[in-house]
Amino acid sequence: MNPTQTRAAVDQLWDSSIVPALQQYIRIPNQSPLYDPEWRANGHMHRAVELARRWVEQQNIPGLTIEVKEIEGRTPVIFMEIEGDAASTVLMYGHLDKQPAMIGWEEGLGPWTPVLRDGKLYGRGGADDGYAIFATIAAIRALKDQNIAHSRIVVIIECCEESGSIDLPAYIDMLADQIGTPRLVVCLDSGCGNYDQLWMTTSLRGSIVGNLTVEVLTEGVHSGDASGIVPSSFRILRILLDRLEDANTGDIIPKWLSIEVPENRLAEARATARVLGDDIWNKFPFAGGTQPITKDPVELLLNRTWRPALAYTGQGGLPDLVQGGNVLRPKTSIKLSLRIPPTLDATDIDRRLKELLESDPPYGAKVEFEPEKGGAGWEAPIVAPWLEESVERASKAYFGKGAMTFGEGGSIPFMGMLGVRYPEAQFLITGVLGPHSNAHGPNEFLHIGTAKNVTSCVAQVLADEHASR
Repeated sequence: MNPTQTRAAVDQLWDSSIVPALQQYIRIPNQSPLYDPEWRANGHMHRAVELARRWVEQQNIPGLTIEVKEIEGRTPVIFMEIEGDAASTVLMYGHLDKQPAMIGWEEGLGPWTPVLRDGKLYGRGGADDGYAIFATIAAIRALKDQNIAHSRIVVIIECCEESGSIDLPAYIDMLADQIGTPRLVVCLDSGCGNYDQLWMTTSLRGSIVGNLTVEVLTEGVHSGDASGIVPSSFRILRILLDRLEDANTGDIIPKWLSIEVPENRLAEARATARVLGDDIWNKFPFAGGTQPITKDPVELLLNRTWRPALAYTGQGGLPDLVQGGNVLRPKTSIKLSLRIPPTLDATDIDRRLKELLESDPPYGAKVEFEPEKGGAGWEAPIVAPWLEESVERASKAYFGKGAMTFGEGGSIPFMGMLGVRYPEAQFLITGVLGPHSNAHGPNEFLHIGTAKNVTSCVAQVLADEHASR
């Protein structure tokens, strides 16, 4: 490919068409079904799908067909096929559903209010992962514009990723014959260590999310009357959580939730640490004098990618500070988000967590752990020489710097599914979620310059995939 021509075409399409389309997309509060149980009645998901479908059709890509698939009772999927050399298939993936609004947005910003500022597009879902369908088509269009040969390409855009992709397996089964057997999987739903080069994700943690509830009374009672007699539901929660997490260190206690980090991933973490240094931790908006768990960059990277970790992401039963009267509350619930190592077998973890937390409850309290969503992690296969060379060439051509590989701390459930289904496939997992982009949190932004460069890099890899056969 001609890098100058590719860059010019990609930049022009992003500026003239993709950014305006993403601004429309950000305005749609299409939260994932887990956060909007009435998603069908509210209609936001279908609005987002229709926006994306219409935009794709307007691009007039030769040989492209697009369909919206919808199984009864499940979120819709956009399925595209682009004619090419049928001797090989490339599968490309993204999602349109979003995380909840979250509080704490800066003045002038908001989850459903697109704002362009300093080369960034603020708003929920632009970077995670609404841009993916637009970048995918832009990369394919760049190939077409230069008459570059490519393999047959299929594209899947789902609407349930942020809920654990629970609807996707049914569609993959339904579309199995149309998908075929991919030689390469391209996913744009991941992150980057900085905005200076292309970052290829080599592992993703799994996750188990569930609600832990402790109930001690059938109704609230006067705290002066009951405290010291009735055990606090919150204190019992603390006791139970001590079975799972060491509160002093943050280490996860059950040995069956940890693995030994592979030697090649230790070496990868050391290489990443040399590039990113203190940026690994100082990119976060620490309050007051808060410090990271450690300032050893290698340990932080391993904590984030290959070790289990627990976060508390929601609660029930606690009134706000104004309404918190002198009452010993009947129950407390807390949402647990447990990240698990990429290669840990997650088959029975829901049951084992339930047993750990519910067995022998303190004071005989009513304890219930309800798993909500979850799945295993993923580790990339050994990178084929052609892909390694292509990624390096693309990064130098469009970023001006060589590529990097690293593990990510988040989850993309579909990658684990694909790794099992297509064990011979190569994976290019990358994305635009870099420092301060804050996916899932307030002030999420899409770094437009990086998105353009990633789009061009993907076009180069698609060209190289075909040429490598």
